[in-house]
Amino acid sequence: MNNKLYVSNLSFAMRDAELQEVFTSFGSVISAKVVMDRFSGRSKGFGFVEMPNPREAIKAVKGLNTLKLKGLGIRVKIAEDKA
Repeated sequence: MNNKLYVSNLSFAMRDAELQEVFTSFGSVISAKVVMDRFSGRSKGFGFVEMPNPREAIKAVKGLNTLKLKGLGIRVKIAEDKA
C-alpha cells in the first residue's frame, strides 16, 4: 500500500513544518512537503505527506479530509503512483 498522501486546497501561507505538525496527530510522519512555485517562491496550494504506517495514513485521510485549515477545507487522499 502507498503511504504517501496528496493534500490539496492548502493555504498559500502553509509551509512544510506546519503541514507535518497537522499530520503528526495521526502518527509518525516521514516527510511533509508543500509544493512551491520555483519562480515566485509561493505555494502552489498542494503538497505531499509520507507516513510509515498504512493504518495511520488511512486514519489521517479520514480525519483530515475536508478539515478547515487556515480558512480552507483541505482535501486529503492516497497519492497515485506516477506512471
